[in-house]
Amino acid sequence: MRLLFVGDVIGKPGRRALQNILPRLVDHHRTDYVVVNVENAAGGFGITPEVMHELSDLPVDCFTTGNHIWDKREGYDLLDRNPRLLRPANYPEGNPGKGLYVGETAAGIPVAVLNLEGRVFMSELDSPFVIADRLLAQLDRTKIKVVFVDFHAEATSEKQAIAFYLDGRVSAVIGTHTHVPTADERVLPNGTALLTDVGMTGPYESVIGMRIDKVLKRFLLQTPSSFEVAKRDVRLAAALVDVDEKTGKARGIERMLIPDAQG
Repeated sequence: MRLLFVGDVIGKPGRRALQNILPRLVDHHRTDYVVVNVENAAGGFGITPEVMHELSDLPVDCFTTGNHIWDKREGYDLLDRNPRLLRPANYPEGNPGKGLYVGETAAGIPVAVLNLEGRVFMSELDSPFVIADRLLAQLDRTKIKVVFVDFHAEATSEKQAIAFYLDGRVSAVIGTHTHVPTADERVLPNGTALLTDVGMTGPYESVIGMRIDKVLKRFLLQTPSSFEVAKRDVRLAAALVDVDEKTGKARGIERMLIPDAQG
């Protein structure tokens, strides 16, 4: 089976690119399951009911997020109402939402999606390594062979470390959060596909999706200033993972960065 993962959708330009490109990408590659990270989809920070409604008609099976999921309070209820919208599983109990979703392809193949957040240079959350062990132990692995992990983290070392830790136990570990795509896609020795960061779906004439002048002002003056989503050179960043559905092992991974010609 083929699993497509789209990275960090940034504001309206990213949503437009997703709408313009994703349907034909799914058709062209005959993908079986689609996961999209939407933690920056509403104005570059968080998610809202309006944005989720806008994306609801797209061929997406599961939505993942990260630390910015908490930036829009109006999106909190969505986490409890929509099981296909995940937040990182290693936030403390009592927060809305869950970090694990089990769905299936049109052919009836079960697929588990696990959303985790890193701790290096980020919040002091529960260990993503321990939480991954706990959640994987809850799955019926005799039936659920395909497991995808969105690891939302800052440090490349932490992303690669958890991929090796989970090698052979999950189908793929793909990183998000930095918005900068890496060129290290590979299949690890025991069958887990790794890509340290898939990159963002949004404007690349920017500083990680934000207007350059706004970001430079903060760096130069070292005082707070507002950010604003940029608009130019919009691209969709994704990874296509080929998985043996009988074993859950990855057979290959392809990295993509596609310009939005209609943007």
